[in-house]
Amino acid sequence: MKKNSKKDTNSPKRANPRKHTKSEMEEREVIESESELEEQGVVESADIIFSEGDGEEDVDMDESNRICSFCGKPRKPGDILIVGKGGMAICSTCAQNLAGMSEPAETTPEPTKSRRKSFADDITPSMIKAELDKRIIGQEETKKILSVAAYNHYRRLGRGHEMAEEGDLKDVKIEKSNIILAGPTGCGKTLFAKTLAEILNVPFAIADATTLTEAGYVGEDVENIVRYLWMNSGQDIARTEKGIVWIDELDKIAAKTQNVSITRDVSGEGVQQALLKIVEGTACRFPAEGGRKHPNAPMVEVNTENILFIAGGAFVGLDDIIKRRQGRNVIGFGPGEDDGGNAERQIAQEILPEDLVKYGLIPELVGRFPIVSKLTALTERQLLDVLTKPTNAITKQYRKLLARNGIGLRFSEDILRRFAKNAIERGTGARGLRAEIEKTMLDIMYTAPDVCRPGDTIELLVDGVKVHHANKGRAA
Repeated sequence: MKKNSKKDTNSPKRANPRKHTKSEMEEREVIESESELEEQGVVESADIIFSEGDGEEDVDMDESNRICSFCGKPRKPGDILIVGKGGMAICSTCAQNLAGMSEPAETTPEPTKSRRKSFADDITPSMIKAELDKRIIGQEETKKILSVAAYNHYRRLGRGHEMAEEGDLKDVKIEKSNIILAGPTGCGKTLFAKTLAEILNVPFAIADATTLTEAGYVGEDVENIVRYLWMNSGQDIARTEKGIVWIDELDKIAAKTQNVSITRDVSGEGVQQALLKIVEGTACRFPAEGGRKHPNAPMVEVNTENILFIAGGAFVGLDDIIKRRQGRNVIGFGPGEDDGGNAERQIAQEILPEDLVKYGLIPELVGRFPIVSKLTALTERQLLDVLTKPTNAITKQYRKLLARNGIGLRFSEDILRRFAKNAIERGTGARGLRAEIEKTMLDIMYTAPDVCRPGDTIELLVDGVKVHHANKGRAA
């Protein structure tokens, strides 16, 4: 027992990197690796550390110690293999991975603009409407409806006054109210939903109802609309569960006839039935990578109870259903309706759930969208305002494009009025305004960088284009 002072050649060697390495650099690497692993708590005490240069004659090591017990990879020259007292071996790569798993969670980063508070506690419906007024022209009744609906929806998610937790109100659960926007193309349906999400700073996603099919058939699963929202929120489930989903072209999945069909309508009534639970609120599970569900694919679960769903569509023919219900059909040369769009606005305020059911939506889905707003077609005056007044008006966009070259741009009142009239005649609404301007600005955007200098101003007239040169003081 007193042979401690002598070297015992028969016993396994303790870790001595300096003895088994070939150079000073390899020696330093092994020593640092061993001390780093021990400091991180991955290996408290290793019996043996093998590195390049270890020989079988120096170390009593069986075949199992040549292989990492975690990844199963054999030790290669230059690798570090740590063998514990129980005979378990681990390579340096697996040790580093385990060290990363045991590190404490990182502190929450400072909130950025995209992660700031979703909505302010002191926001009011009038404040929401004021923001909508800056970006959307007309549709005053719809602005009021959306402002109140959005305020009520997000107010129910935040902290309220202590009065709401007293007496018989303590156990009351406020349910959400989803919205349907019906109106002709180019009246601002999609812009309403998108602008509302920007004002409230919540994730927003657009889903096309025409691409959805019932589960098991070719097409997109209904759960994908929640996945789009999850992706747009930066894969943050907490933010996803407070977002807004815009379901476009809802009228395209309506049943085309009231008669019972003997075939399965997988892209119409089947999609409506699949939307029921998601719209109402359920634990929606979808593949993280998208596509069809697969048993082995990683799944993401999102609760849709607090997601606000806004659906929209043109609902062509809905006005006729309302008129028939009211008995206001006009045949032949009888007295006409009021001018100025008053009749249309009156019809827009009288949509009932039964009208949507007759149009082709199932009653269960209509019941999950208690708020319905009918948008009216924009007038010529409103289309003129759309061209110039909103923050992101199309004319301002072209002015900014040319301003990057130091060139000014002006539109005459006559040319703007012609754009509005053409959009009305073609029935394209506000969407048609961009097409009109794009066509008119094509030649200007092509030649302006070559013929104009900084300080010049281009003026668009009905009968042509006039360029005002800053230095010469004359028009060309």
